[in-house]
Amino acid sequence: MMNKAGAKKENKLVKAFKATKSEFKKIVWPTWKQVAKNTMIVIAVVVLFCAIIALLDYAFKFGLIQWVTK
Repeated sequence: MMNKAGAKKENKLVKAFKATKSEFKKIVWPTWKQVAKNTMIVIAVVVLFCAIIALLDYAFKFGLIQWVTK
């Protein structure tokens, strides 16, 4: 048997789940085309930054070798 305090807690929990469900209905999900486009942009930026870091690494290594061997 539930007392009044238990009933209030259950009602708050039910209200919270209903509010969450209501908020999920407001979400605008991207299309698969948008997701694919954004994924390709992210991959391109990652590859670009990897190339820049690799070039800087090579340049610093080359410069350090030249400086040490003099």
